[in-house]
Amino acid sequence: MAGIGPITQDWEPVVIRKKAPNAAAKKDEKAVNAARRAGADIETIRKATAGTNKAASSSTSLNTRKLDDETENLAHDRVPTELKKAIMQARMDKKLTQSQLAQLINEKPQIIQEYESGKAIPNQQIIGKLERALGVKLRGKK
Repeated sequence: MAGIGPITQDWEPVVIRKKAPNAAAKKDEKAVNAARRAGADIETIRKATAGTNKAASSSTSLNTRKLDDETENLAHDRVPTELKKAIMQARMDKKLTQSQLAQLINEKPQIIQEYESGKAIPNQQIIGKLERALGVKLRGKK
């Protein structure tokens, strides 16, 4: 560092100011009490639903009533008895296990099990694969 030149310092004053109070600071209890002591006008406005839970309960009552009045029983379609029996019979005629049939149609053995037990939701793509693999017609009129 020696030989670079004389070192000088900047002695100009630096002024640091506080920020003006934001909206939240103006509303806090200390600021309101200070304004009261100073004799300033203070405006107080009560919100319509302040301190209550009216807004949450009133808007849902209409929807709740609609749900209570709803009597329709919603359930997914299941594999019909005729279809599950036809799948089982065709698989037995070809002397295939559920696992072998599943492998033929590139599905999991669980899918075949669900179709044969009637728990599966019918999927036309899978039924089409079963028809091709088993060589029988499973959909439509016989």
